[in-house]
Order: sequence, then structure tokens, then C-alpha cells
Amino acid sequence: MSDGADLLIPFAMCAAPACSEAAARLELPRLQRLLAQLAPSGADEGSADSLTPPHERVLARSQGLPAPADGLVPWAAAEARATGRDGDGWAWITPCHWRVATDHVAMAPLAEMRLEGPDSQALFDAIRPYFEGDGITLDAVSPGRWLARGEVFRSLPTASLDRVAGRVIDGWMPRSAEARALRRLQQEMQMLLYTHPVNDAREQRGLLPVNSFWVSGTGTLPEATGAAGRMPHIADDLREAALRDDAATWTAAWSQLDAREGERLLAALARREPVRLTLCGERHARTWSGPAGGALRRIGHWLRPQPVARTLEIL
Repeated sequence: MSDGADLLIPFAMCAAPACSEAAARLELPRLQRLLAQLAPSGADEGSADSLTPPHERVLARSQGLPAPADGLVPWAAAEARATGRDGDGWAWITPCHWRVATDHVAMAPLAEMRLEGPDSQALFDAIRPYFEGDGITLDAVSPGRWLARGEVFRSLPTASLDRVAGRVIDGWMPRSAEARALRRLQQEMQMLLYTHPVNDAREQRGLLPVNSFWVSGTGTLPEATGAAGRMPHIADDLREAALRDDAATWTAAWSQLDAREGERLLAALARREPVRLTLCGERHARTWSGPAGGALRRIGHWLRPQPVARTLEIL
């Protein structure tokens, strides 16, 4: 027998102007039917300026990961432990491209980086000695993301990549005294990478040069953590368009998501299987579960359901 469906949708609502305006015109008939048949079962309250976005807070709880403070969900430490690495104080280092304007700095969308193995390894080899000079060890686990271990990461809050990729980063930069060495490293890397042969070759191929890095996923994982539950299915269809504030693509992705996942969840409900749906915006998350009780379900069918746009705007 199926154990039902558990779906989490990041960026169901987007704070950026164009997508936010487009949300009022969304037509999502299957989501409308789902919300009429499910009962509210949880809420995560936050703010648009939290370092950890709502969908990451929900995921962290589902996996039993501690979050002693905003921006300290130890994602990198969890990956390190899962892959047999020892030690405390881990972070993810993401090589990226910063677009520097007169009044702000923005990070290019990560999908535009197209950073593959040879380029990543050459840049990693150039950067690693500078990190090691500050007591930080690096491990190139994938072309677009490196694991770092150092005392500085033990209690340093950092903003998720889902707060900064494709967006202005000025307000998300770590400003604490502990981050001073990292800010210096970022400046050194900008100078080092400006004339690096790999970047020259990338630009000749029409690719963005790597000129900085972002630190995220910081923290330490205690020996004993909470019990991990079942990992929800994450529908990431909306992320890239939301981060670019591409309203047309975001709207089209929502329609496709409604058709695909909405139909799947409605079918599970029709079979009386347990269904759990979590919608995440950039401030809050809301969860609905079912099948709802008989009376509540009948009321949901009789009453005119709340417009989807009104549900999304509270996120």
C-alpha cells in the first residue's frame, strides 16, 4: 500500500515585484481543489530578511537538524558526516560571479555559471592555499560546491544561496567580527581571479568568469540529533524563475506544477491515502494535510474555496 504523498513547494510565492504581481492572476485549479479538501496542519512564521528561508527551515525539521539560530542550519556538517568526514565547523563554499554596479553588488544566477570539472578544479587549486593560510581546509566535492572546515564556521550565521543567487547581495553579507577573515578572503580572491587564465578562457567561450565565492550551510552538527523523518518530495520548478523575477516563466512553471503534482495529490486523496502539502514563500510556510475529517471535507466542498492568490499572499 502506498504511504501517501508529501510535497514541499519552495517559492510558491515570490517577493520580487513582477512575480508578486503575477501571483494575483494565477489560475491553479488543482491546487484550489486540494486546499478545499485538506485541513491546515502547520505553520512556520518568519520574515523576508531571515538568513534561512522557510523551505529550508521545514526541511531541516524533517531531517532532525538543529538550528540554534537563524542562518545556522548545519547543512554542510550533515553532508560531511554522511560522507565520512570528521571534525566540527563546516560550510559550503560556492564559486560564483558577482556583478558590481555603482550602488550595489549582485550575484549572477548559479545556472548561468556552467562551471564544469576542469575549470572548477583549476580554480580550486588556485584558491585552496589562501584558505589554508586562514586555517580553513577545502574539499572539492562537486564542481559547483566545495566543503570547507574551519573554526570560523562553527557559529557564523550565513545567508542561504536561495536568498542571494540572482539577486543583490549587499544586505546578506556576514557583518560580524568573526566574518572579517572571510571578507578579506573574498577581496583577495577577487584580485587573484581577475586575471586567472581559467577565467580568460571562460570569457573567450562566452561563459561568466568566477570572481568570488559565497559561504552558506554553516554550523556544527551535535553527536546526537533529532530523528529524521521522511524526506518530502521537493518541487523545485519555481526557484530559478523566482530568483530572476521572471514572472512569465514563474507563472508557466506554476501551471505545469499544478497539472503534474496537483493531479498526483488529488489522485492520492481519491484513494484515501495520506497527503501533506507545504507551500513556502519567502517569509512563511503553511502546511495542509488530509484526508480531512468527514464534516470538514464536506464543508470544503460546499463552501466556495478561498482564492489561490489569497492563500499565496500570506506566504
